[in-house]
This record gives sequence, C-alpha cells and structure tokens, in this order.
Amino acid sequence: MASRDNGFMRIAMVGVGAVGGYFGGRLLQAGHDVRFVARGATLEALLSDGLRVQSIAGDFHIAQPAVTDDPSRIGPVDLLLFSVKAWQVRDVALAAAALAGPDTVIVPLQNGLEAPTLLGEVFGPQRVLGGLCRIFAQKTGPATILHSGLEPSIELGELDGSRSERVERILAELGSTAGMKVVAPESIRAAMWEKLLYVEPMGVVGAASRQPAGVVRTLPEMRRLLRATMVEVAELAGVRGVPLDPALPDRVMARLDVLPAEATSSMHRDIVAGLPSELDFQTGTIVRYARESGFAAPCHETLYAALLPLELQARGTLPAPA
Repeated sequence: MASRDNGFMRIAMVGVGAVGGYFGGRLLQAGHDVRFVARGATLEALLSDGLRVQSIAGDFHIAQPAVTDDPSRIGPVDLLLFSVKAWQVRDVALAAAALAGPDTVIVPLQNGLEAPTLLGEVFGPQRVLGGLCRIFAQKTGPATILHSGLEPSIELGELDGSRSERVERILAELGSTAGMKVVAPESIRAAMWEKLLYVEPMGVVGAASRQPAGVVRTLPEMRRLLRATMVEVAELAGVRGVPLDPALPDRVMARLDVLPAEATSSMHRDIVAGLPSELDFQTGTIVRYARESGFAAPCHETLYAALLPLELQARGTLPAPA
C-alpha cells in the first residue's frame, strides 16, 4: 500500500451517511485526500451546501468536499472505506471496482459479520481487512449529521489475526486524526462480534417494541429480554470459534444505561420508518449461524420472525396490509 510522500493517504469513502460523513469529514480535516462517493439527494446536498456535522467533539463544515457518483472519476486509492448499509455492500462494491488498484486496502465499517466476505468476493479476499466503527450519530438531513455520543473510532485488522505492515501503516498515518481514533484490536473478528452484541440486541428489541433506550433498559421485562439477546450473541460467538468474555453482556448493559434515553439504533429507525434495514445482516445472521451450529437462539428466532414481514414489505416483496 502506497501513500503520498507527505504521509497523507488517498482515501475513498463510499457512502456518506452518518458514518461516512463523520469519519470522512474528520479525515479530510486532517489533510488526507478524501473523495466521497454518493448519489441522489445526498450528492446534490454535498455539491450545493457541503457537509455539515454537529458533534460533541466539535462542529465542522466542509464547504466543498470532493464528491461524485461515478467512482471511475476517482480511480484507485490507498484506502477504500465502505460505509453503506450492509445490504447494499455487494452491489455497491461491484459499481465501485474502479477505486481498487493492486495495492488498495479495503475496510468495511458496517455493523454485522459478513461484509468482509462480501467485499472479498468482489475485490479478492487478500485486499480486505476486517473493520468496524464506533459512534452514536445519525443523519438529520441529506448531508447533515448529528454526533451525540461515544468517542468515534475505527477498528481494523487482518482477519487471520496477524499484525501486518499495511495495518501498521494505516495506524501510523490515521492514528493522530482529531475527533476520532483508529486502532487495531488483538482480534478484529472478536471485535466485530462484540460490536454486534452492542448494537444488534438494542436494535432488534427496540424495533420490535418501538421503544427507545430509556424504556428498553428500564422496564424490567424489556431489560430481561435485552440481556437475554446479548447472552445468545455471546454464547453463539463461542460456538462459532470466537470466545468472548462471559461478563461482556453486563458491561454492554452498563454502557447502554448511560446512553441518552431517546437513543435508538439505525436498524430500529429504518424499520420504524418503513425503510429497508440491516435486519437480515444483524438479527438474520444470528439466526442463520445458530441454525448452522445447532445452537438454540429463541429470542432471536422470535424477534426476527416478528420483524421479517415489515422488512419484506419495505423491500416490496410482501404486500402491505390493506
């Protein structure tokens, strides 16, 4: 992987939602050559008014970001970050082939476990790292973002657990970016399971009940259900060869206890809004993996079945009730 002589990197951020906008904006502020790939109303807003971020780490406005809907106008980059929804990864990757050269490193930032595999099928697994991000943020307009919680971070690493030269290079060149941090956990696979345990139970329980964090964590019946879904994720990870700390569900519950009472996950918000969501790539993955492994996951089986009709209706494959 090469970078410019001054130590900055040429980066493409594919998807400019809350994640892509925040992290891409911070990397651009730090001096990296960041090119955004967007479309529709987001593209139009970025071209007309730029990128606006309201953040607990400091507000900022990028007046004229480099943005296009045609990846071929950018060409190969050093680092290719995917921040589209999980269900969009494969199709968007096929459309973004021009961004990947022989030395390009590709990092997914989606929730879930399957994005590296999907990207590897398109670009070749040797180019793809495991990755995730941590931030509590949401879009408040086509190119406006509100960051209201968590210290923003990107975690990445080799899927085989090794510490490679390309990972060290990324850490060296991005690690000092203000308003975010870039780290390489000991095991990126374990980190991805841990992130799923943090976001998926809150998302699926919140979506099924239509209730925010303040209600889900406070009502005793809801709190028991929330913790039970976390325990299922933790135990399934171990069955799948990625052992997690048994105390992790309790630590995650403690973290959820300090979120704003009105907090909801992106999956929750999409389902409530009648939009396609990451249900199949979060809860659905747990259900599929559990069945493959002969592991009982009754909470996930029930919650997935309850929400599946809404997901299919949002995708137009099941008629809405008359």
